Amino acid sequence: MNLDDWKSQIKRGTLEFCILRMISTAPRYGYEIISSLEKWPILSAKESTVYPLLRRLQKEEYLVSFWQDTTQGLPPRKYYRITEKGWENLAAMSTEWENLTAAIAGMQEKSEGERYE
Repeated sequence: MNLDDWKSQIKRGTLEFCILRMISTAPRYGYEIISSLEKWPILSAKESTVYPLLRRLQKEEYLVSFWQDTTQGLPPRKYYRITEKGWENLAAMSTEWENLTAAIAGMQEKSEGERYE
Protein backbone atom coordinates (compact mmCIF):
# COMPACT_ATOMS: atom_id res chain seq x y z
CA MET A 1 0.00 0.00 0.00
CA ASN A 2 1.40 3.39 -0.90
CA LEU A 3 1.50 6.31 1.53
CA ASP A 4 -1.43 8.18 -0.05
CA ASP A 5 -3.70 5.12 0.23
CA TRP A 6 -2.63 4.58 3.84
CA LYS A 7 -3.31 8.23 4.74
CA SER A 8 -6.72 8.00 3.06
CA GLN A 9 -7.64 4.93 5.11
CA ILE A 10 -6.60 6.58 8.36
CA LYS A 11 -8.54 9.74 7.51
CA ARG A 12 -11.65 7.79 6.55
CA GLY A 13 -11.50 5.94 9.86
CA THR A 14 -11.15 9.06 11.98
CA LEU A 15 -13.46 11.48 10.16
CA GLU A 16 -16.61 10.06 11.79
CA PHE A 17 -15.04 10.52 15.23
CA CYS A 18 -13.98 14.09 14.43
CA ILE A 19 -17.40 15.07 13.08
CA LEU A 20 -19.22 13.61 16.08
CA ARG A 21 -16.78 15.42 18.37
CA MET A 22 -17.40 18.69 16.53
CA ILE A 23 -21.19 18.36 16.60
CA SER A 24 -21.10 17.42 20.29
CA THR A 25 -20.20 21.02 21.18
CA ALA A 26 -23.10 22.61 19.26
CA PRO A 27 -25.46 21.87 16.36
CA ARG A 28 -23.72 22.49 13.04
CA TYR A 29 -24.64 22.59 9.36
CA GLY A 30 -22.75 20.75 6.64
CA TYR A 31 -20.78 23.62 5.13
CA GLU A 32 -19.78 24.76 8.63
CA ILE A 33 -18.41 21.28 9.36
CA ILE A 34 -16.45 21.23 6.11
CA SER A 35 -15.03 24.71 6.79
CA SER A 36 -14.07 23.78 10.35
CA LEU A 37 -12.27 20.64 9.18
CA GLU A 38 -10.20 22.78 6.80
CA LYS A 39 -8.55 24.40 9.85
CA TRP A 40 -6.66 21.11 10.15
CA PRO A 41 -5.53 20.31 6.59
CA ILE A 42 -4.94 16.66 7.41
CA LEU A 43 -8.68 16.39 8.28
CA SER A 44 -10.10 18.46 5.44
CA ALA A 45 -12.80 16.67 3.47
CA LYS A 46 -14.93 17.41 0.44
CA GLU A 47 -18.71 17.72 0.34
CA SER A 48 -18.83 14.37 -1.45
CA THR A 49 -17.33 12.79 1.68
CA VAL A 50 -18.98 14.77 4.48
CA TYR A 51 -22.62 14.80 3.36
CA PRO A 52 -22.89 11.02 2.82
CA LEU A 53 -21.23 10.53 6.22
CA LEU A 54 -23.76 12.88 7.86
CA ARG A 55 -26.61 10.95 6.21
CA ARG A 56 -25.18 7.65 7.45
CA LEU A 57 -24.74 8.98 10.99
CA GLN A 58 -28.34 10.18 10.88
CA LYS A 59 -29.55 6.81 9.57
CA GLU A 60 -27.68 5.09 12.41
CA GLU A 61 -29.44 7.49 14.82
CA TYR A 62 -26.22 9.12 16.06
CA LEU A 63 -27.44 12.46 14.70
CA VAL A 64 -30.74 14.16 14.02
CA SER A 65 -31.25 17.07 11.67
CA PHE A 66 -33.46 20.12 11.70
CA TRP A 67 -33.95 23.12 9.45
CA GLN A 68 -33.26 26.61 10.74
CA ASP A 69 -33.89 29.94 9.06
CA THR A 70 -30.94 32.25 8.60
CA THR A 71 -30.85 35.89 9.59
CA GLN A 72 -29.17 36.94 6.34
CA GLY A 73 -32.12 36.19 4.07
CA LEU A 74 -30.47 33.02 2.79
CA PRO A 75 -32.34 29.73 2.43
CA PRO A 76 -32.79 27.73 5.65
CA ARG A 77 -29.86 25.57 6.70
CA LYS A 78 -29.98 21.93 7.70
CA TYR A 79 -28.35 21.55 11.11
CA TYR A 80 -27.23 18.34 12.78
CA ARG A 81 -27.13 17.63 16.47
CA ILE A 82 -25.93 14.61 18.38
CA THR A 83 -28.43 12.16 19.91
CA GLU A 84 -28.15 10.17 23.13
CA LYS A 85 -27.08 7.17 21.05
CA GLY A 86 -24.52 9.42 19.36
CA TRP A 87 -23.18 10.52 22.75
CA GLU A 88 -22.77 6.89 23.79
CA ASN A 89 -20.97 6.07 20.54
CA LEU A 90 -18.73 9.13 20.88
CA ALA A 91 -17.79 8.15 24.44
CA ALA A 92 -16.87 4.65 23.28
CA MET A 93 -14.92 6.02 20.32
CA SER A 94 -13.08 8.47 22.61
CA THR A 95 -11.99 5.61 24.86
CA GLU A 96 -10.80 3.58 21.88
CA TRP A 97 -8.98 6.60 20.45
CA GLU A 98 -7.18 7.20 23.76
CA ASN A 99 -6.19 3.52 23.94
CA LEU A 100 -4.96 3.55 20.34
CA THR A 101 -2.92 6.73 20.65
CA ALA A 102 -1.40 5.55 23.95
CA ALA A 103 -0.40 2.23 22.37
CA ILE A 104 1.14 3.95 19.34
CA ALA A 105 3.00 6.41 21.58
CA GLY A 106 4.30 3.47 23.63
CA MET A 107 5.49 1.70 20.50
CA GLN A 108 7.23 4.82 19.26
CA GLU A 109 9.05 5.26 22.58
CA LYS A 110 10.11 1.61 22.62
CA SER A 111 11.22 1.61 19.02
CA GLU A 112 13.58 4.57 19.32
CA GLY A 113 16.91 2.85 18.85
CA GLU A 114 15.38 -0.62 19.05
CA ARG A 115 14.30 -2.95 16.32
CA TYR A 116 11.19 -5.13 16.43
CA GLU A 117 11.80 -8.75 15.52
